[in-house]
Amino acid sequence: MNTFTTVLVIVAAAVFLVLALALRIVKQYERGVLFRLGRVIGCREPGLRVIIPIVDVMHRVSLRIVTMPIQSQGIITRDNVSVDVSAVAYFRVVDAVKSVVAIENVHAAINQIAQTTLRKVVGRHTLDETLSETDRINADIREILDVTTVEWGVEVTLVELKDIQLPDAMKRAMARQAEAEREKRAKIINAEGESLAAAALGDASDTMMAHPLALQLRNLQSLVEIAVDKNSTVVFPAPLMSTIGELGTFLAREADAAHAAETRTERAPEVPMAMNGSIAAKS
Repeated sequence: MNTFTTVLVIVAAAVFLVLALALRIVKQYERGVLFRLGRVIGCREPGLRVIIPIVDVMHRVSLRIVTMPIQSQGIITRDNVSVDVSAVAYFRVVDAVKSVVAIENVHAAINQIAQTTLRKVVGRHTLDETLSETDRINADIREILDVTTVEWGVEVTLVELKDIQLPDAMKRAMARQAEAEREKRAKIINAEGESLAAAALGDASDTMMAHPLALQLRNLQSLVEIAVDKNSTVVFPAPLMSTIGELGTFLAREADAAHAAETRTERAPEVPMAMNGSIAAKS
């Protein structure tokens, strides 16, 4: 009885061991590449799979998107400026068999090819292009990686430049350039304003020449604005002074005319008296 039990336990253990070696579970995001005696016989879908122990070997391959940071690279741009550029790449396996058979370590290979491609692509562009045309650089890097990695069963879904480090001297030069650009824009805007103001003043002067009283009203308005501050010294404009002089001359002329008229009025009664005297003398 004890012998039978022992044999039964041994048989059960052997069956359990065989099942443990023969059963494989492939997850939903994985594919199983099955080797039989060293040869690829197919790719197993997700679920519970049975293999022949010792004869078959299964490699599980993840099909999820992998995020791979590309470490900072010291790169010299086309205009001989040294910059440190880092990026990030996103890729996924689309052919599980190729990713196992064609290359030994697909993650290390992607990392190395991404670094060299980043250095090569950025080196083709100037500093200004690197800073302003990152979308085009990302597209160029992805295109080169796709051509290289398609034989490995890998698809690069996205490449993005993450950080661009500039030398301190270059940062200061760019700051001066930006400041000069802003000053140029300010001067242009100021010149355009002066041009518009000059045109408006020309139209105003034409209007004042057609209507002389408009100039006098404008002078009076200026006096009103100056008189707001009682501590200010009022300076009369030259046209206003000439107008005041002309007004004084006019008033003096009117006074002389009035005085002459009064004089003629006072002398008018003396003439009849003299005539009366002459008549009395004759009589």
